Formats: sequence, structure tokens, C-alpha cells
Amino acid sequence: MSEKSSNSSGSDEDVDPESGQPVELGGVLSKWTNYIHGWQDRWVVLKNNTLSYYKSEDEREYGCRGSLCLSKAIITPHEFDECRFDISVNDSVWYLRAEDPEHRHQWIDSIQLHKAESGYGSESSLRRHGSMLSLTSAASGFSATSTSSFKGHSLPEKLAEMETFRDILCRQVDTLQKYFDGCADSVSKDEFQRDRVVEEDEDDFPTSTRPDGDCLYNNNSGSKEKLFPPANPKGMNGIDFKGEAITFKATTAGILSTLSHCIELMVKREDSWQKRLDKELEKRRRVEDAYKSALSELKKKSHYGGPDYEEGPNSLINEDEFFDAVEAALDRQDKIEEQCQSDKVRKPRLTPVPPGDTYSTIGTHRFAEQPHSYSSLSSVALVSASDVHRFSVQVEEVVQNHMTYSLQDMGGDANWQLVVEEGEMKVYRREVEENGIVLDPLKATHAVKGVTGHELCHYFWDTDVRNDWETTIENFNVVETLSDNAVIVYQTHKRVWPASQRDVLYLSAIRKILATNESDPDTWLVCNFSVDHDNGQLTNRCVRAKINVAMICQTLVSPPEGNKEISRDNILCKITYVANVNPGGWAPASVLRAVAKREYPKFLKRFTGYVQEKTSGKPILF
Repeated sequence: MSEKSSNSSGSDEDVDPESGQPVELGGVLSKWTNYIHGWQDRWVVLKNNTLSYYKSEDEREYGCRGSLCLSKAIITPHEFDECRFDISVNDSVWYLRAEDPEHRHQWIDSIQLHKAESGYGSESSLRRHGSMLSLTSAASGFSATSTSSFKGHSLPEKLAEMETFRDILCRQVDTLQKYFDGCADSVSKDEFQRDRVVEEDEDDFPTSTRPDGDCLYNNNSGSKEKLFPPANPKGMNGIDFKGEAITFKATTAGILSTLSHCIELMVKREDSWQKRLDKELEKRRRVEDAYKSALSELKKKSHYGGPDYEEGPNSLINEDEFFDAVEAALDRQDKIEEQCQSDKVRKPRLTPVPPGDTYSTIGTHRFAEQPHSYSSLSSVALVSASDVHRFSVQVEEVVQNHMTYSLQDMGGDANWQLVVEEGEMKVYRREVEENGIVLDPLKATHAVKGVTGHELCHYFWDTDVRNDWETTIENFNVVETLSDNAVIVYQTHKRVWPASQRDVLYLSAIRKILATNESDPDTWLVCNFSVDHDNGQLTNRCVRAKINVAMICQTLVSPPEGNKEISRDNILCKITYVANVNPGGWAPASVLRAVAKREYPKFLKRFTGYVQEKTSGKPILF
């Protein structure tokens, strides 16, 4: 599967040099929509930490169809698909595919860059909150949040007391520190003045001599107390040191008491916390068990989300689950078809009758040369090998091979297995596989009363009535008309999830087989085989199947009594239907065989019943 590449709508750089922010990125990616429509191209835009998608670039003005915030997004490159990556946010998951691994790498890098710049879980997110919180506010915040779950208020109150004590203690420490600093400054100044006065006395003060010859200092200027007044603590801002010391002691005692009380409360609550923890662990275990159970049940259901469960080499769905899902989808389609049919006014069907010896070949009957026609089949003329177009040789080869091998009786050929038998209808299959792909040739025989081989082949070939009886086709169109009796058709079949949708491009030709002798029955053939055409290229949406299908119809007539005209009661058509189909893709072999066994008999009964209804009461066309 290929995708369109993604292109940046901004510059080639990942970051805008002016703003420093990642530039906008926009482009086309394939997005998994659902199991019906699969991968679809979408215009995806990466901007401002948001990933949005639109149906197309032209429809951006109508608004996005979805968006994801990348803050908590998880980007997961696929293990096997080099172009795919998944983005998940909680329960929302986007499955995306780029054109090639290089573009996937570009998108992942850009998304990671936007996610990092969003600030979630990064250092930049912390810086955006401003300055650091103060210790007081941080402690207050802790006390308010960490204890909010407690039923009682003792512990929060004690923590608040701790806050008060801490503030008081800080103020007291500051006051005492100022007091001690003042004392230290006073002592230093006192010693400095004392030394200076002593020096001046030795030099300037007059002395007297006592009679005994001793020298006396002159103390007229005052005593030592006057020269060196003692430091006065009360003069230092009037601090009551004793009172401050008593308060400091009381504050520290209060802190210790409150801490003891807090410890006692936390010890008492330890059992409660442990019980709460055990309860949370048990709750988490139950949630995990429920998740595993739900995941297991999901795998058993027929509907799975995401492309990993669809058909493919790495599908997460096993063969049994694949079969159950396909069978459930086919049952739903059958119910829808039955409802549609019940709403229509339908005529009674002509029932097939067993063939007998009363029927002879049309070539030997006296009414064989009296063909009848009516308007709905007038466009189909007798077709011979004279049609000439660029595929004429290929058509002739296919016709000859079918006439040579497809009409052979099963006999005792052990290679063919009878898989279905309902009345005159028998379905045979030969099991063939090539490189793991089922190529089982299929052959079915049937006998239907009241219609000719020409009529059956006409309705099988005519594209104008295809949708009237075919219920498995989603749409089809004629790619090219080669001649009046040969066309190239492209058609897509309805998807049966989890199998991928199939399409087929084939040439369809209708041919009357000319009889080689009078005893040969009147024989018509329609062959459909795959061809290549410029207008039928492969698409990402479908897996191309190859086919080689033929419907061979032989008309047998029972002679009417007397000179009566031939009627539909005298006609029996023997049908041989062969199909060689290469479905492509990765569908399991058992599923393909089961579907073929179920669908081919239904197809034959539905188609032959439709032709019987359409031709009832109308002239016979041989």
C-alpha cells in the first residue's frame, strides 16, 4: 500500500530561528478509518503541540475532523511496517502511514519536538512557574495537601502550631543574635578605649613625688569607673536577655512536644495507611484482571478495532477467529438480502426437475429451427468465432480449453472431491495451493427446467442486469466494449471483514458453440478471464484477484405430444460452471475453502431462480 508524501508547510528547519518554536508541519498521510473503508488519505497538520487532520487540504476552512494534544501522546513506530506509526492518547489511537520510512521518520521527529516544547515533563515547565517557593509557603502547602485526606484535624492543627513555633523561634534567634553582636561590639570598644587612655596617662598626666621617692599618678580627672564605664546591656535596644532566654526555652520545648504528638498521631495512623494501601493495591489488581479479561473477550468477538486485526501477514487475529468473523459478516449480509427480497413482490419460481430420457437434444427436434425472441434479449445475436478484436485469439484459446476440459465427466477422478450435493446441483473441488494461496479449481453441475442455455448465458453476461441478481458486488463499470459480445469489466466486491476487499478486471465474452453434428445439444458459453488494461490499475484499497470462469449451458428438449408447440415445460438446461480463482492476499486457506463451499451453491440457486422468474411467461429464445 502506498501513500502520498507529507510536506512541511513551513521552512525546512524543525525550529523557527526567530521564535525558537517548532514550525507548523502539514501534509498527506494515510489514516486508518474503520474496517469498512480501511486506509484513507487525510491532510494532517502539526501545530502548537496539536495534531489535527482534515479530509483534504482544500477542506481546512471547514474545520478539522479530529485532533490530538501531544502533551501525553505516545508515538509508536510499527514493528513490521516501516511506513506506519501509531499515536495514542489514553483510549484514542490514530493509525497513520507515510509514503516511505524517511517521511515517517520526519513526522515522528517533528511530533516529538512539539511534544518536548510543550513543557510537559521537561525542565522548562518548572522554570515557567517563577521563583522558588519560600520555605513557609512550601511547608504550608504541604500541610494543606498532604493531610487533606485525613478525617481528623489534630495533625493539621499540630502542623500549624509547628509553623507558628518556627516563626517565633526564627524571630527569637534574630533578636538574640543582635544582642550577642551588640555585646561583642561593646566589649571590643571598651578594650580599645582602655588601652588608649593608659597610653595617654603615661605621656601627658603630671606626676608628684612622694617623700619616699615614689611617683604618684594624678587622679584629679576621675576614677577608673569614670574613665571606663561598664557596658550596659539595657542600653542595647532595651533587650531583656533573661526574658528572651526563657521564651526561647519555652518555644523549643513546645516544638519538641508538638513533634512528639505528631509522631504519636502518625504511628496511630500507620495501620490505617497500610489498610488504605492494601485496598488500593487490591483495587488495582482487580482493574488489571478486568482489563485482561476484557482484552481476552475482545479477541473472541467478530469485531476488532485497528488495522492490526485485518487480513495480512502480521495479523493479530488467528485462523479460527478469522473464520468466525467472516462467517458472522456473511450471515449479516444474508439477513440483509433476505429482508430486501421479502420486501419485493416476487412471482413463484419454476422448480427444477430431474433430467430423464424424455429430453432429447434440441438439434434433433422438429421445432429446433423455430426460434422465438423478445425485446429484452433482442440485443444478443448468435455469436460465433467471427468476432474480431485485439483479444480475439486469447478468447478463442480460453473457449477451446473450457469446451475440452470443463465438460468432462468427473467419473472416478480422485482429484475431484464432491463437497456439496443438493438435488440436481453438485459442487466439486480440487485442492490446490501455490505459495500459501488457495487456487482450488471448482466445478458445479446443475439442471434447471423452463429456460434455455441462451437465456441463462445472456443474463449471466449482460451487465445491465448484473446488480439484479449479484449480491456480492459493491460496484462495477464497463472499462471498454470490444464488440457486441465482448466487454472488459472492472468490479469491486463487498468487503467481508477481516478479509481485505477484492477487485477484479476481466474480459467477459458470450459465445454460441457451433454444433459439429445433429446430435449435439444447443450450447452457449460465457467466459470471464482476467486481463490487463490501462484504465484498471491497482489501488491501495483493494487486493486484485485473478479469475478464469466459464458458464456452459446446454439446452435439452422433450418432444411435445402431437403438433403442439414447444413450451417451457419441454425445456431443460444442463449447466456446467467452472471457476479458477486466485484471491491474492493473506486470507487463511481454511477460510477461503469454507466460503467457497458456502457461497457457490447459493450463487447458482439465486442466479437460476432469477432467470426463471425473468423468462416466465415470455417467448422462448433458443
